Amino acid sequence: MNYKEAGVDVEAGYKAVELMKEHVKQTHREGVVNDIGGFGGLFSLAKFSMEEPILVSGTDGVGTKLKIAFDMDRHDTIGIDCVAMCVNDIICAGAEPLFFLDYIACGKNFPEKIATIVSGIAKGCQQSGAALIGGETAEMPGFYPESEYDLAGFSVGIVDKKNVIDGSTLEAGDILIGLPSSGIHSNGYSLVRKLFDPNPEKLSVHIDALGTTLGEALIEPTKIYVNSVKAIKEVTTIKAISHITGGGFIENIPRMLKDGTKAEVQCGSWPIHPIFTLMQSIGNLSDNDMYNTFNMGIGMIAVVKDGQQEKVLQALESIGEKGYIIGKLVEGEKGVALC
Repeated sequence: MNYKEAGVDVEAGYKAVELMKEHVKQTHREGVVNDIGGFGGLFSLAKFSMEEPILVSGTDGVGTKLKIAFDMDRHDTIGIDCVAMCVNDIICAGAEPLFFLDYIACGKNFPEKIATIVSGIAKGCQQSGAALIGGETAEMPGFYPESEYDLAGFSVGIVDKKNVIDGSTLEAGDILIGLPSSGIHSNGYSLVRKLFDPNPEKLSVHIDALGTTLGEALIEPTKIYVNSVKAIKEVTTIKAISHITGGGFIENIPRMLKDGTKAEVQCGSWPIHPIFTLMQSIGNLSDNDMYNTFNMGIGMIAVVKDGQQEKVLQALESIGEKGYIIGKLVEGEKGVALC
């Protein structure tokens, strides 16, 4: 009996690392000190000249959206979701993403599949400007089915303390700028799967209302907002940011508010992605259920001073992105009202 006969193939692990190296190198940026393969990822902060540098970290996984990837045998984009869920959180504090590390746990290490997953992680890192400086692939036979895996990671960014976005200057009259989502992103998939009961056959069916197959709509990667936030910061001060993740509008908008401020969101002020309309119809879900679970077509909300909104929309347009004026802040108990 040896380790391979017990279900863990270390040679496959070595091969996976070799296959992923080309993807990892594409994410390197100034500050990366070493290549992958060591016991720790090194990143230098020497180039940052800040009065009081603060590191901002975030960690997350992809959740049960992975089941869609398994059913479709499609593994090249799920890594983008993993990166997005982490970097979209840390930019809410005004941080610039620096680096990312991943964790993949699988029932059996198929090197080509692992490398494909990492290729998606690398794409997400390139989109966010973060370097992929390390990770871990754990082969766990008997714990996961051979064809399945779990994926999680964490990101670290940096911001000067004076530039931290913390909502402290929010006031009534401030404007909510909604940044559109690419679809469901990576939240609510336990409900999504309950509604569609997906399998490979169902996922391959073209749905006219979506303009694509069900599978393509459900596996669409989470949008990364690093460049959009950067464009807004170049033309005005962002007072607060909310990443619309699990809990939808109802839970996430209040997280960016200070006491005494309430967000009024004007429903209908942005186009709702057809996937949400379809899910609401299939499940006979209430508006409250939808806005309390999904992003409803808005993946991030930035708050700016009244009078700055047109400048923000133009800045977004200049980089090929969109923004919508979706509401404002009023005085009241901290929370959100859907109008």
